[in-house]
Formats: sequence, structure tokens, C-alpha cells
Amino acid sequence: MKTNFLKSIRLTLVLIVVLCVIYPVMITLAGKLSKGAGHGETISVNGKVVGYANVGQSFTKPLYFWGRPSAVAYNAAGSGGSNKGPSNPDYLKDVAKRIDTLLKYHPYLKRSDIPAEMVTASGSGLDPDISPEAAKIQVKRVAQYRNLSEQRVAALLATHIEQPLLGLFGPAKVNVLKLNVALDELK
Repeated sequence: MKTNFLKSIRLTLVLIVVLCVIYPVMITLAGKLSKGAGHGETISVNGKVVGYANVGQSFTKPLYFWGRPSAVAYNAAGSGGSNKGPSNPDYLKDVAKRIDTLLKYHPYLKRSDIPAEMVTASGSGLDPDISPEAAKIQVKRVAQYRNLSEQRVAALLATHIEQPLLGLFGPAKVNVLKLNVALDELK
């Protein structure tokens, strides 16, 4: 019994060192080597921070590209999903309302053309990215409201499509905040 007790004490001490010292130090160093040095990648306009690249924001004006809906009103302090199932009447009302809004501002679309991500919130409620397809359906609206040609807006969008890491990991995506900042800088 004494040997088992000593083994368990040694194992506990080793795990305390690994999990309470080595692991946190490694995570801190990884953060310091990332964009923003562990504080998040900020997006600035004229020296003023307008947002974080990895946190979704609410864009509701028709002259901007819209991101994914948020179940937490884009509150980074309280991220999470709605926890409502696909048959929940309140959830279905929310989705129907989002579809109606999209069709109001995109009368050229059919319901079947709307990507699901444009009417359903993500698990975190803070997704900063949308698919290229979700951005492409918005090109016509953004161009009309900004008095720009669709080709010019589509060309700007094309420069903001981020391809999968090494061409393999993850989907192609568009960061909505970065695209909207570039859109505002477009003359």
C-alpha cells in the first residue's frame, strides 16, 4: 500500500508540473507568436481600432456585406448558440424572419439560393467569416447601394477570399469585417 501511495503522489506532482506550468507556458508562447501577440488581430481604420478579425460583428446597413446571424447579439463576453432545436417554433420564426429580410434586400434571389449560414446562427454566435457563396449573393445589393459596378465589387470580393490552409484544411472563407473595411476604402 505504501508503494501505491508514493506512486500516486509522484504522479500527482508530475501532472501538476505538466498541466499547471508547462502547458500554460506553451499556450502563452503560442499566443505571443500569433497575429496580435495573443491579444487578437485588430483591424484599424485611420489609427482607430474598428474590430477584431476573429470576432463577428453586426452589419445591417444594405451598403455593407452582412455576416452570419448571432444568437448572442455578437457579444464576445457571452458567446454561444441559441440552444433551440430545428423544430423549435421560436427558432423557426427567427429563421423565417431572416429569410424574409434577405429576400427584401435581394429580390433577385429565390429561397433556394440563400445559403443556410445567412439565416442560421453559428454555435459560438461570433463567426467572423462567411462562405464565398454567401458573399457573392450580396454583390448586387452592395453595388447598387454604393453606386458601384457589380464587377468592381465582385473583383474586391475575389481579393478577400481566403483559401483553405495549405489548400486542404478548412473551407474557403471571407472575413466580413476586412471586406467591409476594404469596401469603405474603395473609391
